[in-house]
Amino acid sequence: MRFGLIYLLQNPRPWSEDGEEKVVNEALEQIELADRLGFDTVWASEHHFLDEYSHSSAPEVFLAAAAARTKNIRLAHGIVTLPPAVNHPARVAERIAMLDLISGGRVEFGSGQGSTQHELGAFNIDRATKRDQWREAIGVITRMFTEVPFTGHQGKWVDMPPRNVLPKPKQKPHPPLWVACSSPETVETAARNGVGALSFAFMTPEEAKERVAAYYRIIESDECVPVGKAVNANFAVALPFLCHTDEETAYERALGGVDFYVNSFMHFYVQGAHRPGTTDLKTEFAKKPPVPPENAARMDMVVRRGIGTPQKLADMIRIQEEAGVDEIIFQVQLGANQHEHICESLELFAREVMPEFAERREAAETAKRERLATPVKNALERIENSVVDVSDYVIRTDMEEFQNPAPAAGS
Repeated sequence: MRFGLIYLLQNPRPWSEDGEEKVVNEALEQIELADRLGFDTVWASEHHFLDEYSHSSAPEVFLAAAAARTKNIRLAHGIVTLPPAVNHPARVAERIAMLDLISGGRVEFGSGQGSTQHELGAFNIDRATKRDQWREAIGVITRMFTEVPFTGHQGKWVDMPPRNVLPKPKQKPHPPLWVACSSPETVETAARNGVGALSFAFMTPEEAKERVAAYYRIIESDECVPVGKAVNANFAVALPFLCHTDEETAYERALGGVDFYVNSFMHFYVQGAHRPGTTDLKTEFAKKPPVPPENAARMDMVVRRGIGTPQKLADMIRIQEEAGVDEIIFQVQLGANQHEHICESLELFAREVMPEFAERREAAETAKRERLATPVKNALERIENSVVDVSDYVIRTDMEEFQNPAPAAGS
């Protein structure tokens, strides 16, 4: 079992002049601490225009700052939005490779399609085609990581001539690939493409076990045809988190932030009416009808799993471990949760919970590698490696145009 942290950089109202700066700097301090404590990964989301819910619109900059402050923790995009109208594949490849170089090869590359209408609509992305756009873009990006030069691509969503995309990442053939998963169908899509499943769904332990089993069944079958040049067979789940020696204190400190997270998620993803820059989410929450008791009880049970005493969290992690989950990613900075409480929680968890799982990690990962060695080898052999000869391709500069540029319009 590996342990990570994920940041949405939430900034609930009332806003102060230095509120965003404080959120970012406190998150970086938490990451420095997590690195010293032995956490494995830090994940940064990418969202645009989601007031209060997420002010993390430039995760590549945030992760570069984290790279400069840390030594061992892996730096993970969770996720880069790949429809080309949001992020052109060449720019993604360049940024990921540069981060991999400056961090000494610590990048995990998670990607996704985008989901909220606030984001998709702003970039004129058709919801019906976003999965196809993701699939084409990720294939192009992995070629940019590995081809010298990139031999070009003419597709439905990406059209680019041959260029040598620089720099190249430190990790070969490229950083591990992940994709955001919120349903059983997207988990299976991850497995078919040979990438890690980054699950943000509100799942019960039983549902997690079913999805993990389906994921590894496909990884080990002929259905797995890697979208990249390597297979990243891993399943991660994200959970709200806070750890304290007294369970009621843990709930008292955490649940305000968790309630904000759940309600703002519902507002932007499910049933909200939003006025950009104006809507106050707390006021909007008060207008919503109560959640049906059966749904409220299920949601409460799911989101509370990562909150409590060290013993409770260890029990929960053993259940996830038994289900086959490879990594638990803790959502620590939710709502207005206090920086001091988060740091205390990380220290307690690292001291009281992590050692048990560290003791058996090496043996478990060795057994997993041995089990998957043949399926992964077979999957890589199913990759279609068509070679395009671009040795005669030349980019010519028109020196006359360079020396005598056309007059600007209106001059």
